[in-house]
Amino acid sequence: MTAEVTAAEQIESFLDGWQGDMQPMRDWFRLFYRELALMERVSLTFVARPGVSYSMRPVHESQTERDKFAIVDVIDDDPNSRWLSVCFYEDMITDPDERGEIIPGGLAGKDGYCFDLFENDKEFALYLLDRLKEAGVAAATAATD
Repeated sequence: MTAEVTAAEQIESFLDGWQGDMQPMRDWFRLFYRELALMERVSLTFVARPGVSYSMRPVHESQTERDKFAIVDVIDDDPNSRWLSVCFYEDMITDPDERGEIIPGGLAGKDGYCFDLFENDKEFALYLLDRLKEAGVAAATAATD
């Protein structure tokens, strides 16, 4: 069994077991998962820390210095009010609407952007999806440190 299959099984199991009132967050997490799973030469890892977060981390096979190009977290401090935090390396995306929070040294010691999705905001979720695609392209086209 490959790591990709294991991550996919873990993510699907997590999504299937998601209970509580925050179903739109589950649906957005599922959309992000499906888009990342469709990216060529991208594999996913899944890190479950119940009560803290559930983290999906994509990496492109071209990346040699970084172990991911994004982090998509379900923040789990309250299972009935989960929200999403999506983070990127600063040099892998743009933020044309300036909606992200700059995190100095916050992503494996490198500067990053984090975006928090607290409610069912389709426009913002699609903005994040564009950032995921942008980061995937950046990971595929350049070796990053």
